[in-house]
Amino acid sequence: MTELSGSGSEVARVTRRLRDDIVDGVRAPGSRLVERDLAAELDVSRVPVRDALRTLAGEGLVTMRPRTWAIVREFTPGDVADLIEVRSAFETLTFTLAAQRRTSAGLVRLRSVLDAELAAAGGGDAVTARRRAADFHETVTELAANDLLSELELTLRSRMRWLLAQHDDLLRIAREHEALYDAIADRDAAGVDALVRAHVETGRAAATSRRETSS
Repeated sequence: MTELSGSGSEVARVTRRLRDDIVDGVRAPGSRLVERDLAAELDVSRVPVRDALRTLAGEGLVTMRPRTWAIVREFTPGDVADLIEVRSAFETLTFTLAAQRRTSAGLVRLRSVLDAELAAAGGGDAVTARRRAADFHETVTELAANDLLSELELTLRSRMRWLLAQHDDLLRIAREHEALYDAIADRDAAGVDALVRAHVETGRAAATSRRETSS
């Protein structure tokens, strides 16, 4: 086991692992996250686990409990509705700005992410496809070239990654991203607006269906 250190690298590693597990559905909503058990599982001391849980609580993915444990957040229908409303407003602006301001280098980055998503979706690799789908949205934020939007995206990133993972039709999402990529490449701001609204609706329907199936 790593000695008690609380080093930044250990905290970052544990945070990343737990975040991925939550977003990927490995740790289900309501699951207990006990410092002692996680430290043994991840082969670290309890200090980085404690710091990681606090970070994830700040990101909205876990709910702290007294003393030395937490639970994976259970997003209510109201939570999901709030996220979708914020996503709709945020992405309408972000994708429109990306279409207006994208650069050739930015398009190359976006195409690379899209190709990775398409390949994973085509191969049935759900975890990778969903992660690359979230990467696509974050890369579009970079293309929007607005520092304040980028700051806001960072505060929402973990919850948005969770929301964007609430779908099972991997190819449909990837193809919608491909249509959005084409509109951004063509600087078609009006087309992007319509596509984003349809894309958000696809996500809303997927999240609703996922909740109804699991309930």
